[in-house]
Amino acid sequence: MTQKRLAEFFDAELEMLANKNLVRTLPCLSDQTATTITLNGRPCLLLCSNNYLGIADHPRLRKAAAAAAIKYGCSASASRLVSGNMGLYNELESALAEFVGKEDAVVFPSGYAANTGVIQSIAQAGDVILSDELNHASIVDGCRLSKADRRVFRHNDSNDLDRNLKKCSLYRMRLIVVEGLYSLDGDIAPLAEIVELAERYDCTLMVDEAHAIGVLGENGTGACELCKVANHVDIVMGTFGKALGSYGAFVAGSEQLKRFLVNKTRPLIYTTALPPAVLAASRAAIEIVREEPWRRRETLTKAAYLRQGLSEIGFDVGVSAAQIVPVIVGAAEQALQLAQALLDLGVFVQPIRPPTVPPGTSRLRVTVNAEHSYEQLNTALDAFGNARERLRNNVQAGVEQP
Repeated sequence: MTQKRLAEFFDAELEMLANKNLVRTLPCLSDQTATTITLNGRPCLLLCSNNYLGIADHPRLRKAAAAAAIKYGCSASASRLVSGNMGLYNELESALAEFVGKEDAVVFPSGYAANTGVIQSIAQAGDVILSDELNHASIVDGCRLSKADRRVFRHNDSNDLDRNLKKCSLYRMRLIVVEGLYSLDGDIAPLAEIVELAERYDCTLMVDEAHAIGVLGENGTGACELCKVANHVDIVMGTFGKALGSYGAFVAGSEQLKRFLVNKTRPLIYTTALPPAVLAASRAAIEIVREEPWRRRETLTKAAYLRQGLSEIGFDVGVSAAQIVPVIVGAAEQALQLAQALLDLGVFVQPIRPPTVPPGTSRLRVTVNAEHSYEQLNTALDAFGNARERLRNNVQAGVEQP
């Protein structure tokens, strides 16, 4: 393809996205704290970060990362199977296994790499994957990369999962993959029911705890702990880049699972190991989750406060049950307009549009963390109310009420 034809292709694709209000841009952010951010030079209240416990800038994480960088440098400089598997990995994986109550754990460069890598390496031809229809894109892509057959069941619908499983008796292995806490709706999977089905049909069960780890459960180990099924889940995936305030991901399970993944999972084998500072910060984050349980209590309490407030002023917050509060408005254009009106009022929340969510369900994904004050949450509620009134009164915009 010539440079001219390539440019024409790009122009056509971007124009199509623009016509559907689906163009995305990268915001220029700086001076971020747990609750505020500077956007294009303007201070704003931050309500869309995944820093759920507010520890990304915690002094203990900063100190651990700095000390590791000074001692070991800034890069592992190789994949883990070459010369990048420094002792910090072993320390972190041992701490993770103990934390989530599994035999062993393996750290991955990202949640996307973990999900795509694990699913495509475990599920082979002759197997079947049963995946919730609202699973994260990384799970969807892992299923697509696998040579296994795929069945998608209705979101959080155990009866539909049961119906699908009844048709899968001839497969060598049945792998069920769900999220513990769904990232765009804030609802929790019916894990007790799913575990019962997995055991009845002799399935392998994988739970993505990316948004639940650190927040849900008495000890902060996720939705599996909250639903009292942790000992019945074969594979647990979690991330460091959300509540744990660092970067990367992990998969926990049996010691045999770890040996299998180290030998078979391409995103692990062929990716440069994480930097020492990241590993050290992640290790410190686990300690904070254990020693500061007030953070998860504050996060969930404040999320409930904001969710109730948004509902009372007329916004649709769906079925959220945790720190993720969707404000569902419908059309992509409406989501863009509401986000801009809020930004004009000093509140930064990003619109989420197709294909990330189904058409007609565009939303603002609001997130709350332990460090948000009630004064800030009240400011946000006032801004949401004022933004809606502004859009109602703006005849030229032609926007329906969110």
